[in-house]
Amino acid sequence: MNPAPHPRPAPGLPGRRGLLGGLLAGAALAAVPALAAPARAEGGPSPAPATPAGPRATRPLLLGTYTSEGGGGTGIGTASYDTGTGAITPRPVITGVENPSYLATHPSGATVYAVAEQAAGAVTAVAIGPDGAYEVLGSRATGGSGPTHLSVHPSGRWLLSANYTSGSVVVHPIAEDGSLGERTDLVAHSSPPPGPGQGGPHAHQVVTSPDGGHVLAVDLGTDTVYTYRLDESAGTLTEVSRAALAPGSGPRHLAFHPGGRFAYLACELDNTMVVCAYDPATGVLTPGPAQSTGTGSGTSYPAQPVVTGDGAYVYLANRGHNSLTRYAVEGGGAALRLLDTVPVGGDWPRQLALSPDSSLLFAANQRSSTVTVFAVGPDGSLTGAGAPFPAPVAVCVLPLP
Repeated sequence: MNPAPHPRPAPGLPGRRGLLGGLLAGAALAAVPALAAPARAEGGPSPAPATPAGPRATRPLLLGTYTSEGGGGTGIGTASYDTGTGAITPRPVITGVENPSYLATHPSGATVYAVAEQAAGAVTAVAIGPDGAYEVLGSRATGGSGPTHLSVHPSGRWLLSANYTSGSVVVHPIAEDGSLGERTDLVAHSSPPPGPGQGGPHAHQVVTSPDGGHVLAVDLGTDTVYTYRLDESAGTLTEVSRAALAPGSGPRHLAFHPGGRFAYLACELDNTMVVCAYDPATGVLTPGPAQSTGTGSGTSYPAQPVVTGDGAYVYLANRGHNSLTRYAVEGGGAALRLLDTVPVGGDWPRQLALSPDSSLLFAANQRSSTVTVFAVGPDGSLTGAGAPFPAPVAVCVLPLP
C-alpha cells in the first residue's frame, strides 16, 4: 500500500505449460490503446551499450494498474520483452478486469490471477490460450477490502490473497480449468493491537515458504509476520507462529533466499531491511536487527525486495528515494552487505521483478507511469537497459518464462 494514511482507489490449466507465450501473438486480445510506444523519459537510466545483431528471444510481460484511478489503465496490460536487451514492446490489453494491482500466474503457466483492489475486494482468474486469445474466467469475493497481494500455492490448487484494508488473509480453491471456487477460509488478524499510527491490521503479502510447508502473511498494521499451515485437503489455515517486528516499523513484503532458511523483509515505515531466519520444520521466523536501506535519514517507504536466482544479491525498491538498493548476500543467506543505491529512473517504484534467469530487473514506477529495466551484471551491478517504457499507473510488472 501507499504510505500512511495509505490512500487507495475508492472503489491453472494442467498440461498447458507456457501457453502465456501466446500473448506474443496478440491478435485475439482486445486491442485497447493504453500502452504507448516506448519513449525516453527525463531522468531515466542511461541505455545499455548496443548489443550485436543476432537472434534474440522475446517473452511475455504482464502489467498491473488501477482502472479506477485517473490516468490508469483499462485492464491487465500485456507486452513482450527482449531477453537480451530488455526492450519492451507494447501489446493489447486484457479488458474486463478491475483494478488489477497485483498479478500472479499458475504453475502451469496457463492462468493469470489478479487482485481487484477496491472496497469490495475480489480476485479474478484469466485463462490464456495458445493463439493469444484470453478468457476472463470470473471473479470471487475475498470477503474483505483492498486486497493488495496474491500468490498461488505450489500445488496449484489454492490461491492465497491478502486484504490490506480489512487485515485478513483468504484462501480460494483453484479448479482444473484454472477458475476459482468460493473461498474456503478467511483469517482476520485480530491481534496484536495495531502499531503506532495504524487504525487496524493491514495484511500486505501472503506467500508460501520455499519448502511448501507453511504460508506466511506480512501485516503492516500489526507489525507482525504470521505463519500458518495450509490444510491442502480443506483449504484452511491454522496459525503456528508469529514474528514481532519493531513497533511502527510497518513490515510490507519479504523475499526468501533460494536456500529456504532466510528471508529479507522490507519495513516501509521505519525505512529498514530485516534479515529473518526461517525454520522449515516449525515455520518460526526470527527477525534479526534492522539494517539501513542506504537512502539516508527520513522515511523512504521501501516497497519490495527481490533475490537473484543464485542467491547472491538482493535488490530493494525505495519509493520516496526513487532508487534501488543493492545488497550482497553473505553467510549462505544469513547476512546482507549494503553495496549502494541506484536511481530507478522513474517516480515511486512500487514493485520489482527479476526475469526468470535473473539477467534483467524490472521496476514498476507508479507515479511516472513507467517501467524501467536494468541489466544485471555478474557482480550484481545494474545498468539501465533502454528508455523507460510508458505504462499507465504501473504498480506491478510480471515477466514470464
